[in-house]
Amino acid sequence: MDRLTAMKVFSMVARLGSFSTAAEKLKISRAMASKHVQYLENSLGVRLLNRTTRHLSLTEVGASYQERINLILSDIDDAELAITQLNSEPRGTLRIMAPPSFGAFHLARFIATYKKSYPDVTIDMVLTDRAPDLVEEGLDMAIHVGVMDDSSLVTRKLASARMVVCGSPEFLEKYGSPKTPAELDHYNCLLFTPHIPVNEWQFSINGRETNQHITGTFRCNVGDALRVAAIKGCGLVQLPTYMVGLDIKSGHLQPVLREFAPAEKPIYAVYNHRKFLSAKIRTFVDFLSEMLHPVPYWDEWTDEQV
Repeated sequence: MDRLTAMKVFSMVARLGSFSTAAEKLKISRAMASKHVQYLENSLGVRLLNRTTRHLSLTEVGASYQERINLILSDIDDAELAITQLNSEPRGTLRIMAPPSFGAFHLARFIATYKKSYPDVTIDMVLTDRAPDLVEEGLDMAIHVGVMDDSSLVTRKLASARMVVCGSPEFLEKYGSPKTPAELDHYNCLLFTPHIPVNEWQFSINGRETNQHITGTFRCNVGDALRVAAIKGCGLVQLPTYMVGLDIKSGHLQPVLREFAPAEKPIYAVYNHRKFLSAKIRTFVDFLSEMLHPVPYWDEWTDEQV
């Protein structure tokens, strides 16, 4: 028999002074209630109750045992209540991993707004380009751009990452706008070094994904540095719209070659389990989905629907 259940039955019998009343309260048979108490007595090697045909009373050992297990059962009730509240009310620390650009540009502002509604949640955010290992790194969730290789993780699509080529109005006025990807041979292109190969940008031409060779005099492993260089008229850059969309909307950058944009990549919220999802994860993912639906604010400059 389950010892914890037997302890609960004994505590109820001792409190009510009756097997029948306790059994009715616990919705079990009187015989089963008696078996639970007998199991405890046999396990402990002591008599817990004095039984007569008319009367039921605790032995001295039984009274001491009842006092101790009541403390245990109370602690268990408190623990279960705390866990239930933790799972129903957002609280505690939410550990998130995200790509640096997306985290700095957008997730930080989302978190600031989310915290106004859920002040009991503490956010611990790690910004890195590496693939998330939720269990190994003790993470609750991650933001991932692109197809997920780990099929064991739960993914919820939040938005799409769209690549765009753009330059400053001054640069395009001076050098003109390219009409096809092939014309990029005549332009200074800002190179994002994490791309492999570095000197290629991806386009979609006649429905087929095509790599276009490009050259340039400035390269960097941080996209935001290239974004700033493009705004300052250094050249053309190809970056996701979640990095440059607000600059395009404000007029600091202008998009080119939009009809050749490559396939979009999904932006996912990633977490370990769908069942028994904690309130802090559930509410934060729901909040992100609401904020980015139906079109992310960084894509509001375009009439194309994402």
